[in-house]
Amino acid sequence: MSRKQRKIDPRKIEELKRKINDQRYINGAIESLALVITKELLHLNGE
Repeated sequence: MSRKQRKIDPRKIEELKRKINDQRYINGAIESLALVITKELLHLNGE
């Protein structure tokens, strides 16, 4: 099975580079992931 190769958008790459070096962005991403995981765990435990 072959995958169709996507074109890389240099603007998106630059945007991602800026984001991963922005501590506020990283903190927000971690907080968002923690919230989703917590909700899933609570749902699995029936709470």
